[in-house]
Amino acid sequence: MGKLVNGVWHDIWYDTKESNGRFVREDAGFRHWVTRDGESETNKPSGFKAESGRYHLYVSLACPWAHRTLIFRQLKQLEPHIGVTVVSPDMLTNGWEFDEPEPNYGLKYLHQLYSKAKPDYTGRVTVPVLWDKQTQTIVSNESAEIIRMMNSAFNHLTGNHDDYYPIALQEEIERWNALIYPAINNGVYRCGFATTQSAYEDAYLSLFVALDKVDAHLASHRYLAGEQLTEADWRLFTTLIRFDAVYVGHFKCNRQRIADYRHLSGYLRELYQYQHIAETVDFYHIKRHYYASHATINPTRIVPLGPELDLFAAHGRDDLGGAKEE
Repeated sequence: MGKLVNGVWHDIWYDTKESNGRFVREDAGFRHWVTRDGESETNKPSGFKAESGRYHLYVSLACPWAHRTLIFRQLKQLEPHIGVTVVSPDMLTNGWEFDEPEPNYGLKYLHQLYSKAKPDYTGRVTVPVLWDKQTQTIVSNESAEIIRMMNSAFNHLTGNHDDYYPIALQEEIERWNALIYPAINNGVYRCGFATTQSAYEDAYLSLFVALDKVDAHLASHRYLAGEQLTEADWRLFTTLIRFDAVYVGHFKCNRQRIADYRHLSGYLRELYQYQHIAETVDFYHIKRHYYASHATINPTRIVPLGPELDLFAAHGRDDLGGAKEE
């Protein structure tokens, strides 16, 4: 995992010396918005109009942050309107690479796309990237904001008005996001990338306190914000689906598996079985990326064969009510 410094690529791993061994994630560098008419909304710098064929999504099938955007592209029926390019699962000395020259400019490395958008860019080169082909720049590389755009900005093109961030539930959604992002989504990375015992233990304890809380909540609620699927569920899902296959072993999140949780395990299977979501999950890419790319954690780059996951088993959550797959 390298970074660009004034537009020049450097193969630099995270420096945890100044944070007492704690992994600190860098903020996204591009934070513009696509809106229906291209006009700015409150706290949303825009200028990008929702148009069919104008935008292209760059993702890794291994990355949970990128996975969010693939899910919303699917849920909101945006496949005909937003193209997608998948990077190689191996992230080595040149960062994210394309197995074949990418379709818009024939680039080999994702960092070249960042430099095309901003020649003097300094920062990590991450996925997802929402690219505007018209102005030839990055709209956003912040997954939480890209899925909000997908949730509503393109509704007039798709006719799909399913709302995963409804006004009536926004306060509850934000409450769950505020717990899940630092303790679970980023928490597994804080465990895996910690370089001191105390930093690891702090992240580990916070992670499982949060997972226990979610499991207890799901004992009497079908979804996080009640009986309706929302973005909070999908943001959690992309970590849960990787947990037993990667985070338990590779990131030392090994108190227990998601399969060992009574309610989280059924919840995970339900979401996996929902409306083509399984099509967005690629365990080859997931396992290959983590085990082969993080030489500081797994210097042999051996990719484990297991575990066996039965994600199509009955989830047993219909008696909790709420939305069901049509």
